[in-house]
Amino acid sequence: MRILIDVMSGDNAPGEILRGAVLSAEEYPTLEIAVVGNEEIIRETAEDTGLSLQGITVIPSQSVVEMEDKALCVVRDKKDSSMSIGLHELAAGNGDAFVSAGNTGALLAGATLLVRRIQGISRAGIATILPFPNPVLLMDAGANLEVTPENLEQFAAMGTLYMGKIYGIHEPRVGQINNGTEYNKGLPLQVEGYARLSRSGLNFVGNVEAKMLPFDACDIAVTDGFTGNIVLKLMEGMGKFFSASLKELFYTNTATKLSAVMIKGKLRDFKKRFDASEHGGAPLLGISKPVIKAHGSSDAVAIKNAVHQAMSFVNTGINYEIAEWAAEFDKKLREEKAAAKAAEEAAAETPANQNETRNAEKNEDGVNRSEKQPIPPVQ
Repeated sequence: MRILIDVMSGDNAPGEILRGAVLSAEEYPTLEIAVVGNEEIIRETAEDTGLSLQGITVIPSQSVVEMEDKALCVVRDKKDSSMSIGLHELAAGNGDAFVSAGNTGALLAGATLLVRRIQGISRAGIATILPFPNPVLLMDAGANLEVTPENLEQFAAMGTLYMGKIYGIHEPRVGQINNGTEYNKGLPLQVEGYARLSRSGLNFVGNVEAKMLPFDACDIAVTDGFTGNIVLKLMEGMGKFFSASLKELFYTNTATKLSAVMIKGKLRDFKKRFDASEHGGAPLLGISKPVIKAHGSSDAVAIKNAVHQAMSFVNTGINYEIAEWAAEFDKKLREEKAAAKAAEEAAAETPANQNETRNAEKNEDGVNRSEKQPIPPVQ
């Protein structure tokens, strides 16, 4: 198996990303690691930090996709970037998965346009694990600001396959994030999404309020990317807030400091629970080959965990199952649209509707304007 790693993107690139690649190579000796980036900078960084690149392939690139760059730069202005070249390598079959801590929008656009979506999937989504005692898959976590009810059903199905394969959950429960649990709550998207998910055949448990997510309300939380990203960022912020508050509480005086020493392990576990590096990154579900979006602030451990996640993705063959489901979904969707069109045409051809149309076309003196009238001569 060959994993491609973009070592030039992210807040801690290239040092921490390169170190994560080396850690991965050491921990998984049968794995082939290929790092993509400026070769001169990579070798200088390795020399300065004492890292051995033995067994690691370097794929050269020139530019870097910055966080402020527009999404389409990866296929336009920066085709020679580490992200673009890495995605091209993946698309060409020169790697089994690609890991990047770079610009999310650019990674999604590049994966969609270069690696391509699975046939039948209309939108790829970011699938992020929320680190609760019972992990919850949040999808979409920021890729698509606007979605349709059909997109929500696809997110739910892909999430179901992912949680079943990666976490071994039998019939994962799907919940729709909403501002209430009633079926008629929310905007049209949520109301129509509820109806569609209810008849999807998935294990849909209804609407779920954000406050219920930490308390095992569902295994997969589906929503649009705008809402999902807000939920994710709030959760990350609250994790840091709780950690800082506990530290302040336990370092108030000598007595509390002694208490902190006694439960040091528990405090470490608590902090670890909210650490994004533990899960490594989020897969872009719906892309034809595994693409993992690592956190922008990823350190070496986070990159190593992202590589492990990529390996699991490849080994489980999730994409093959998603492709099979997508083919059936696409067939069902086309049948629904055909039936709706036929019903609309049939309704338009009923005698009652024809009479209504004729009546509407009559003027006050009873003349039916739907009949052809002679063209008046030019004066």
